[in-house]
Parts: sequence; structure tokens; C-alpha cells
Amino acid sequence: MIFKRMLASVGIGGATVETALDEETVTPGGTVTGTIKVTGGNVAQTVEGISVGLRATVEKEYEYEDSEGEEQSGEYTIDVVVAEQVVSDEEFELEPEQEFEVAFELTIPMEAPITAVEGHHLLEGVGLNTRLHVDNALDRKDVDPLLIEPLPAQVAVLSALHALGFELRSVDLEKAEIPDTRQKLPFYQEFEYVGGGQYEGLESLELTFLTDEEGMDVVLELDKKPGILFSEGGDTLLRLSVEHDSTDPEEIAGTLHEWIHAIAGERSLL
Repeated sequence: MIFKRMLASVGIGGATVETALDEETVTPGGTVTGTIKVTGGNVAQTVEGISVGLRATVEKEYEYEDSEGEEQSGEYTIDVVVAEQVVSDEEFELEPEQEFEVAFELTIPMEAPITAVEGHHLLEGVGLNTRLHVDNALDRKDVDPLLIEPLPAQVAVLSALHALGFELRSVDLEKAEIPDTRQKLPFYQEFEYVGGGQYEGLESLELTFLTDEEGMDVVLELDKKPGILFSEGGDTLLRLSVEHDSTDPEEIAGTLHEWIHAIAGERSLL
């Protein structure tokens, strides 16, 4: 796959950068390799370096007081550099229409967000960003899509939730920290599911993976219904530590069912 963009520059024709990936799919902890092809624009430009990075658009919540003095909440998005690799830090003169190629590789962090499952793209705003560092050039934050597929243990958890009747509704990235977990990045990924029909007191469920080389923390936030089983609704946070060789969906489904059933109850068939 080849991605091409114009390096926008003030008042002059900019260089063109093409990024060709050897493979368009990677898993957390893997390495993306490819070739960057640079073509000079209409005039000579001084290039101070070349870099390639993994960037993500992340949601950030904030609190504010409205005109009636009531506390409200909102959100905005920010750009986060998840990983970056300097391909070249040597300054050179890029002549008009000059062409050259340079190979690159970028290691994807273990905690990187999942953007696809079995080739199905489920998260926008995460991908590669190739930059020529040029004076007066605009810093383009747009990214080239990258398919980051889940690790085997993550696949097992996703399959387990599906087997328990949960339906994926949305996926996003939140700028926040979850205490007492493996989290290292300043944000986490959230998979939001519609409540499984077999659980009487459950409205919805949110899943987060926090992964490192040793294993991963599976964090579940259960949104409980008010009424039948509870005097009030509310959220309950559950954490499960999973090793990378824990890849049996049935075993994980059994553990998750015990947890969820204990919190939300099971719907009566009568």
C-alpha cells in the first residue's frame, strides 16, 4: 500500500512524500517497515530530517459551568504521538524535482490501540505520519491508516464477550489514566458494548486492554441498570490480569460470566 501527500509550504510548491508499507497489517509489539520516497517541489528546500510516527486522535473530557451555574461536561480532541522514529537527522538540500528513497522501520508499542479485527477497520484517526522537517512547512497531523490487529489473547477476550451475547457499539480513545494498571500511554482505548441480553441488571459494558510484554490488564466497566436488582444504577470496575498464552475464549468467557453474573444477575427465563 502506498500513501502520498504534498508537503504544504508557505508561498512555494512543496515536496511530495510517498510512504509504501511492506505489510499493511501489524499487531501490538510488532514492527512496521517500508520505504519513504521523496520528490522535490518547484524550488530547492533545506530538509533538516525525516521521521515517521504513529499518531492518534484522542478525546479529552472537561468540566465547565453553564450560564445557570450548573456543572456540565464536554469533550474535545487532541493529537497524540504514540511512537516516533527518526529516519534521518542529517540536514540536506532537496533540489527541485530531485527524487530519493529511504527505508524505515517503526516499532508499535504493546499498548497501541487496536484499529482492525480480521481486516475490518473499526477505529479512525490512528495511523502513520511521515514528516520532512522543513522550515516554513505546515505540520500536517493527518495520518495514513494502519491496520493494528489484536494479539491472540485479545482476540480471545473479544470472542468471549461475543459468545456471552455482547454487541460492539463503538470504539474510541480517552485521554485519562486508569489507576493500578499497566498503563503507560497517556490515553486508553475503550470498546463499548450493548448489554448482553442474559444479564438482567446490565445496561452496557466498556472494555479496555492495557498491555505490556508480560501480559495485559483487562478492565471492564459495567453500567448497571436501576430498578429490578439495584436501588440505583451506577458503574462497577472489574480488572482481570491475562497472560499472553491465555487464548482459550471458552475459559475466558466462563471467568467473565462469573464476574458479570455476580454484579448484574442473570435474566430469568420464566
